[in-house]
Parts: sequence; C-alpha cells; structure tokens
Amino acid sequence: MLEESLTTSKSMVMETSRHSLEEFLREVERRAYRSAILSTKKSADALDIVQDSMLQLVQYYGHKSASEWPLLFQRILQHRIMDWHRQQSRHKKWFWKKAINESEDEDDELNNIVDEREQDPAELLVRASDIQCVLSALEKLSLRQRQVFLLRAWEGFNVQETAETMGCSEGSVKTHYFRALQSIREYLIENA
Repeated sequence: MLEESLTTSKSMVMETSRHSLEEFLREVERRAYRSAILSTKKSADALDIVQDSMLQLVQYYGHKSASEWPLLFQRILQHRIMDWHRQQSRHKKWFWKKAINESEDEDDELNNIVDEREQDPAELLVRASDIQCVLSALEKLSLRQRQVFLLRAWEGFNVQETAETMGCSEGSVKTHYFRALQSIREYLIENA
C-alpha cells in the first residue's frame, strides 16, 4: 500500500514538473526566437537554434528546479547562436563565397517581429515604426553587444546572470551593455 502511494506521488510530481517545463518553454519561445532572428537574420536558422536550445534544456536540465531554467535556457541559446556564427565564418572561409542572399520574405519577417497576440491593430501600427527603429539599431550592434543588451534589457537578467550565461566577466558585460546603450541612443537620435 505504501509503495503504491509512493509510486502515485512520484508520477504526480513528474507530471507537474513536465507541465511546468512546457509552460516555461511556451513563455520563452517568442523572446528566444526574436533573439535568434536578430542574431542570424535567417528565419529557418533562428527557428532551428530555438528548437535545439529547447530540446537541450529538456534533455539535460529538465530535472532541475524551475527557478534555474531561465538562466540555463539563455546560456544554451546564446551558445547555440555563437556556434551558428562560428559555423558561418568557417563556411565563408573555406568556400570563399559570400553568405547566401536572404530572400525578401526573411527580410520582411525580421522587420515585422511584433507579437501577433496583440489585440489593438491601431496600437500596433503606432508602435510598428518605433519597433522597426529599435530593431534597426540592434542590427547595427556587434554580436556580443546585441546579446548583452537582449539579456539585460529584454530578458531582465542582472549583470551576474548575464555574465554566467555568456561565459564572460561582469566587467565585460557592463562594458558591452554601456556601449550598446550608447550606440542605440545615438542611432535613435539620428533617426528621430
């Protein structure tokens, strides 16, 4: 009787944990995709990076507590983005070719990164120009500055969490974040 009770309790805990993990992944999916597409500028590659990151989180860290998932997921995501950039650099180096031209569809998709669940179309139109301006400013940043900015400003990570996620010092995070903010401000002032 006790063994059956323990087995039932264990399965209920596992089911709750699985449900929590699924909910967490639903919450971070859009933001992760935005981060990936800003870094790759290619829809299919960004989607692959996000899916691989989610899969790795589930496979290797699903048993961890829910409070650890955001930092672990961002660490995985940022490492996958860096791997993608390394792969692109190797490809360009070995094949002496320019990167594959992006289709107009992918450019349009990058320009329209707006949450489709927004209810008020008029508000979306007003905000669209501001969003496009910020996205254009983010595209001008170096990869590391963009990563730091997205982790700090969009994900809400503190300096220590950002440093752990990116595998660099806190001073480096502060420097990249400062430079990113400075570049974004200058871009927004010039294009205002």
